[in-house]
Amino acid sequence: MSFFEEKVAAACSKKVALFEESLGRYALRSMLAGAYLTMSTAVGIIGADVIASQFPSLARFVFTFIFSIGLCFVLIFNGELATSNMMYLTAGSYYKKISWAKTTKILLYCTFFNLVGAIILAYLFNQSFSFMNLNEKSFVVTAVNIKLGKSDWANFIEGITANMFVNMAIMGYMVLKEESAKFFIAVSAIFMFVFLINEHLVANFASFMLLAFNHIRSNVEAFNFINVMRQWIVVFFGNWIGGGVFIGLAYAWLNQTKTNHTEG
Repeated sequence: MSFFEEKVAAACSKKVALFEESLGRYALRSMLAGAYLTMSTAVGIIGADVIASQFPSLARFVFTFIFSIGLCFVLIFNGELATSNMMYLTAGSYYKKISWAKTTKILLYCTFFNLVGAIILAYLFNQSFSFMNLNEKSFVVTAVNIKLGKSDWANFIEGITANMFVNMAIMGYMVLKEESAKFFIAVSAIFMFVFLINEHLVANFASFMLLAFNHIRSNVEAFNFINVMRQWIVVFFGNWIGGGVFIGLAYAWLNQTKTNHTEG
């Protein structure tokens, strides 16, 4: 058994055990993952707005760097993130460590509670001084306008590439031993997809919900329930293909070799 298969098998075994033992605890782990990404998104938005007043061209860099740290929170504190589960569970189903039905059930459950975590933190942040003073020029308005203005095809393709970056970070965290190297690979991979404005479902939960509870939401004409759900559904499937197929299944297949050489 390759190193990758061992890690996938262990992860799937842990996730199934947690899910079957207590749906409440699994829900809380998923909520915390959504909360951590919402926390870094909230700070990134304020950071971008502050720097934009003096150096507008740096706003995107500031938001991207601060947001990237959110994934480190998820990894360090063992949150259940739907987009990383797409890689683990899809590869696990390929290896027959978990059924496809169970994979789908866990992913949908995890995704829903990632959203719940994002909603709770977004509401709390919008009661704070910083978010009460946002205006129509805020970074979050621009970001959500861009995301909702994309076609379904663009959202789907960018969902694929975004979750390839995310699961490169997860793979790096899995393979590397040095903590500083783990931090670097996680932050650098996330930085790349965010800077490209690619589409990550849970990141979108965070930014959309931070806007939803704020008075400036009226500045985004496309911000309505149907349009938001359309965007999320398309991105969900794009993310699953990017993380589950292009990374998870790809490395699962690469490691099924009779030679001593393995990938990951």
